[in-house]
Amino acid sequence: MNGDGTQGAWRMVARTHGGPEVIEREDFDPGQPGDGEILIAQEAIGLNFIDTYFRSGLYKSPLPIALGSESAGRVIAVGAGVSGFAVGDKAGSAGGFGAYASHRIIAADKAVKIPEAISCEDAAAMMLKGMTSCYLAEDIIPLAAGQTALVHAAAGGVGSVLVPWLRDKGVIVIAHCGSAAKAAQVQADYSLLGPFDDLPAAVRTITAGKGVDIVFDGVGKDSWTASLACLKRRGMMVSFGNASGAVPPVNLLALSTGGSLFVTRPTLYDYTATPQDLTHTAGRLFDRMQRGVVRAVIGQRFALSEAADAHRALEARQTTGSTILLP
Repeated sequence: MNGDGTQGAWRMVARTHGGPEVIEREDFDPGQPGDGEILIAQEAIGLNFIDTYFRSGLYKSPLPIALGSESAGRVIAVGAGVSGFAVGDKAGSAGGFGAYASHRIIAADKAVKIPEAISCEDAAAMMLKGMTSCYLAEDIIPLAAGQTALVHAAAGGVGSVLVPWLRDKGVIVIAHCGSAAKAAQVQADYSLLGPFDDLPAAVRTITAGKGVDIVFDGVGKDSWTASLACLKRRGMMVSFGNASGAVPPVNLLALSTGGSLFVTRPTLYDYTATPQDLTHTAGRLFDRMQRGVVRAVIGQRFALSEAADAHRALEARQTTGSTILLP
C-alpha cells in the first residue's frame, strides 16, 4: 500500500473529443508532489460548463484530457518549498485540469486554503462559480448601489451566486430565466422569462426606457443580440460563457449604433493570474459565504463515475444551482 494513501487512485478522462460518451474511467498513479506542489485527497468536484467545452473540443487542449478544473479535499502530502499549506489542511483549486479524480496534485500557488467552517462539498460547488461571480461583480467596472444589471441564466451555477452578490452591493438586478420553475428560485428585484426576442422591450419597460448599465451573459449565441438591445447608452456587455454556442463574429458598427456600447469577454484566469489575485478573490468569496450573502445551492450530486450522465444533464439544461461529483 502507498504510504501517502493513493493506492487505488483513479480519474475520468476523454481520449477523444465528442459527446459525454467519450468520458471513461482509468486508474492512475498521481505520484508525489514536486517542488511547490501539494497532493490532495479529493472529497468533492465541481461540474462546470467549461468542462463540456473541453470535452467537445470547443476549447482546444491536448488529448487525452484529464477533465475538470474545480475540486476540494484534504492535503495529504506537501512538496519542497511550499509555504502556507500543511498536511491535513482543507484546500482546493478552480483552475487547471485533472479535477475529475480521487487524488490531485496542484501547484501551491494555484491552490486556495478553504476555511474549516466551509465544507468541501460547498467549496467545490462554489469556487469557480463564486470566484467568477466575484470578478464579474467587483472587478469589471465599479458598480455602485442604484445601478441596474441584467443577469441571464439567473438560476444557474454562476447566476445563483451573482444575483445575491450584486444585490448585496445595492445593484438593482433584473433576472432572466428559461422557465417559470427556475425563475421561482431567484430572489431578484425583477424576474423575467420567455423568448430572448421579447426581453429588450421588457427591460426597457422596467428601466423607463433607459436600459441597463451592464448585462452579464453566460448564454452566448442565442442571447447576444437581445443582450445588446437591453443596454443603456455606453452600457457594458459582459459575455462570459457559451452555453448556447459561441457568439458569432461581432459587427463593431452594431456597438456604435446601439449607443457606443462596451463589450468584454473575460475569463477567471485573467482575474486570478497571480497568487495575490487568486488569494484576494477567494478571500472575498469565502467572506461572503461565511456571512451568508451567498451560499452553495447544490441541486444535483452524481458519483464521479457517472460524469457522463452529469454532462448530459448539464447540457440539456436539466440542472439548477450547482452540481457536484463525489469520488
